[in-house]
Amino acid sequence: MKQGKTLFLKLAVILIGIPILALCIFVVPAVANFIVELYPDHAYLKYLVYIDLYAAALPFYYALYQAFKLLQYIDQNQAFSQMAVNALKSIKKSAIWISSLLFVGMPLFYLVAEADDAPGIILIGLVLIFASVVIAVFAAVLQRLLQEAIDIKSENDLTV
Repeated sequence: MKQGKTLFLKLAVILIGIPILALCIFVVPAVANFIVELYPDHAYLKYLVYIDLYAAALPFYYALYQAFKLLQYIDQNQAFSQMAVNALKSIKKSAIWISSLLFVGMPLFYLVAEADDAPGIILIGLVLIFASVVIAVFAAVLQRLLQEAIDIKSENDLTV
């Protein structure tokens, strides 16, 4: 496969990371300050917001890095290799971590929704968790299919 066949997907991976970086820089501090305004007696909630949302951003960027590596493997004709399976496994684990961290942070979504009388905020949190779970399941299915394809390929190589 010629280099650059996955250029569009690589650009998409990069473009997905930019808005999340902007959210981490601009929106997370605003949300943390908003929670302190809603609950001035509980100033520690600000740090819980920082910890939860920034901790969820770390596996997100790791998954994007693994997706970028997977696309490089495809460009190098190594799509059916153990390295590609490992990249999918890392993406799956990252998605599980993201959904777990957001699930742990759901009480923060609830506190904001209750104080601001906006139940849609809880729905946003649930959609984020559900999207992460869907990505984890999709990566797990692709990982299994790719591993089976590699096993069949190695079995065929041994019989010939």
